[in-house]
Amino acid sequence: MVSHLIYYQLALLAIIWLFVMLHLTGSQPGRTTPPGPAQPKRKRSTEPTAFEGLTHKPHCALCERETAPPHAPPPVPPDPLPLTNRRPREVDTSMHFCPHLGCDYRGWLGMNNLRANGHPNGGLWRQFQCTSCEGYFPEHHGTIFHGKQAAVERIVRVLACLAEGLGIRATARVFEVAPHTVLQGLVEAAEQLRAFAAYFLCDLHLEQLQLDELYAVLRDLKAGEISDDEAIRRLERSPYWVWTAMDPKSKLLLVVDGGSRTLAMAQRVVHQVTQVLVPDCVPLVLTDGLKDYGTALLTHFGSWMHPERRQDKGPRPKPRWMPLPGLLYAQVVKSYRRRRIVGVKHRVVFGTQLAIEQVLARCGWTINTAFVERLNLDLRQRVAAIGRRVNTLCQGEAGLRDQLALFHVYHNFVVPHASLRQPLLVPEVTNGRGAAKGWRPCTPAMAAGLTDHVWSLKEVLLYRVPPWPQAQTV
Repeated sequence: MVSHLIYYQLALLAIIWLFVMLHLTGSQPGRTTPPGPAQPKRKRSTEPTAFEGLTHKPHCALCERETAPPHAPPPVPPDPLPLTNRRPREVDTSMHFCPHLGCDYRGWLGMNNLRANGHPNGGLWRQFQCTSCEGYFPEHHGTIFHGKQAAVERIVRVLACLAEGLGIRATARVFEVAPHTVLQGLVEAAEQLRAFAAYFLCDLHLEQLQLDELYAVLRDLKAGEISDDEAIRRLERSPYWVWTAMDPKSKLLLVVDGGSRTLAMAQRVVHQVTQVLVPDCVPLVLTDGLKDYGTALLTHFGSWMHPERRQDKGPRPKPRWMPLPGLLYAQVVKSYRRRRIVGVKHRVVFGTQLAIEQVLARCGWTINTAFVERLNLDLRQRVAAIGRRVNTLCQGEAGLRDQLALFHVYHNFVVPHASLRQPLLVPEVTNGRGAAKGWRPCTPAMAAGLTDHVWSLKEVLLYRVPPWPQAQTV
């Protein structure tokens, strides 16, 4: 058994060792050591770090679809037919083309192969003949009026009501027709209007772009397609979004599409934007704080670059997918609290703050997305399916896309914008007692140089789009 004296001896040795250590270190019992100088905390840098690039190019389904199959060479236009020594033709046929499949001049404008034959049986539509294939066709062939028994003005007014924001059922009640008739006319017109927009909106050179998206609620509940629980889940968690891309200077709406708020949809919208621009055009882009825009822009406005070697020995660094040197992209990040904006910050993603401000200073602007947000208001007012607190919701995505196609052409070619009006050199006297007309109305298509006059909806619907892209003739 161990004696208690051993524990006392160990405790005494520990006390002696403590006093010796205090004497060697120069400290005294009961006296605290003075604190050393406080180390300043390292602050996190607020400066944006340089983008180092990606080791792989982001995926875009539309880009891969275009590069996968080999494309056929563009068709070669035939030689125009020589003019005859007969009396000059009084009817202008430059905006028409032969629609027959076996004709060499099918789809080509201004080839001197058409002549007018008057109005057969006193009808409304003029008849044309192709001197190459000796075929006949009416002037409204290829439009929505071909084969219709209803009056042209009635069809135009029905579509005009839809373009001004009236719902399908309300339009049907105004004109005393069935809602299915109005819907069928909208579907047929949307197909022609998409071809019209694709024919005119091409090879554009723009300095600025603004992109945004707004949500839309769809009543996508059909028998046998989705259940009630699935419809509620879509409305609550994944609403349908309308994506827009516009030029703030000319107010030209380049792209309007619908889909979910995902990276794949952002890639699709930016891909459509690149299709309407000239190949070397890299505009300044302004969006909201959605991060998918940056990835989509980097996909379509980027290239492979080889970084410089940092060491003399060792393997070479891998190539990086970097944005083009001329790409400028900034975001307007908004902070919300209880559905109200409490703060706005500007974030430069690609380029420099100085370069972006220099581009915007030409128009007297700063970094903002006000123009595309004003366009969103026009969308909600003129497209009944995405209005707020309305009962005109679409049954599915196809119906909304048709209404967006109508708005796309109606906004660009038919509706003059007050901010784009041009002063007349000489005021025009009006027929009434009012003041002389001093301004010329202007549409976004006129401001962008796509046309020289304000189109009417009837004129748009009567325009026959050629089967393949050709030089624009306005």
